[in-house]
Amino acid sequence: MKPKDIQLIGSELAVIWEDGSESYYPAEFLRKHSPSAQNKGEVDILGNQYGGDGPKEFPGVTITGWDFQGNYAFRPMFSDGHGSGLFSWEYLKELEKELQ
Repeated sequence: MKPKDIQLIGSELAVIWEDGSESYYPAEFLRKHSPSAQNKGEVDILGNQYGGDGPKEFPGVTITGWDFQGNYAFRPMFSDGHGSGLFSWEYLKELEKELQ
């Protein structure tokens, strides 16, 4: 499912989905769950973990903008300079479950 509209309301990202449902994601929550290699780390072919050992909480961080990646994802930019995480629409819907 794809979003019909995305807006920033205060410090939350508001998403209206094609089916008319709405989701609200606090900026700090999205920053914490960024799927980037910098945030989550990455594993090489030998199983060695690189990255992902930085802070796990991001108090006061805001979303400063975003761009779309094709029709499948968006990339938010955060006030702490982070901007390499691609959030697929499916991943955003999965994250919604953690907010309930």
